[in-house]
Amino acid sequence: MVDLASLGTLGFGGGGLGNLYRAIGDEDAAAAVRAAWDAGIRYFDTAPHYGFGLSEKRLGASLAALDPHENAIVSTKVGRRLDPVPGKDLSQLRQGFVSPEPVESVFDYSYDAVMRSFESSRQRLRRDRIDILYAHDIGGFAHGDDHPARFAEFMTGGYKAMRALRDGGVVGAIGLGVNEYQVCEEVLVDADLDVVLLAGRYTLLEQESLETFLPLAKRRDVKIVLGGPYNSGILATGIRGRSNVHYNYQPASQHIIERVGAIEDLCVTYGVPLAAAALQFPLAHPQVVSVIPGMGSARHVASSVELMAVDIPDGLWRDLKDRGLIRRDAPTPNEGATKQ
Repeated sequence: MVDLASLGTLGFGGGGLGNLYRAIGDEDAAAAVRAAWDAGIRYFDTAPHYGFGLSEKRLGASLAALDPHENAIVSTKVGRRLDPVPGKDLSQLRQGFVSPEPVESVFDYSYDAVMRSFESSRQRLRRDRIDILYAHDIGGFAHGDDHPARFAEFMTGGYKAMRALRDGGVVGAIGLGVNEYQVCEEVLVDADLDVVLLAGRYTLLEQESLETFLPLAKRRDVKIVLGGPYNSGILATGIRGRSNVHYNYQPASQHIIERVGAIEDLCVTYGVPLAAAALQFPLAHPQVVSVIPGMGSARHVASSVELMAVDIPDGLWRDLKDRGLIRRDAPTPNEGATKQ
């Protein structure tokens, strides 16, 4: 069993290593991992979907040199198999990635597919074991009307495979890597999970998960890794002087733009970067053990480390609550227990 409390408050999101939206060189990818390692980051997350194996290969190669004794904590995901795509133009954007790998990801939550996916990931990552294994993108957000069938496939197949891997000691912890908290509640009716990688659903903009999911996670002792702390970018860049901002993977609505603008104005008043408040806010909740922004370059790593170190006055959190910009029942860094 991996000690989930030892992940560190800041982890490395490996989507960028898979050439998310744009190609980067192997050297730049290696430099990003090296910068994270040198900064003391020891939790690295990736997935077969990220560049269709490219992110795992790059992370595996870098950690083989930096971490030969496998002290880093590494998570990857199952739920998509990689199928050959002969004749495909590999220079074009595919499923959000510009990858030279001649395969593409296809959802498959069956027992055998999960077992094969795990073994392939272990080879790409060059590791004897995987510390955390997440089921990737189960839920209505990804599957729409197909969710009931995919959910059944996972619960009767993939989940059993993940349990077997954990019971066999080749996986330290299992969980879900998802963009919605509702499916986590659905899975927890019958499943025993250790951790959830929740992307974008507990942020400065969204705290609805405080109502039912986070209390459930506390009762079941399920830890939370928070991905997507910037809600697809709008909480990283803010809205000042920008005409094209994204929220939840699409152009932001006027309501969201106005809300972010109000939060950003308060941050400016206190001399705090909006991105620093966004990165630090989720960690005040006692179930959240780590936040993992995407780090596709050494520059992104340095920026994240700097933002985590920003001293944020208690008054900012109080004013955000007083103005109804975050929920009053949301723990804030001045109230939450200090994490190491």
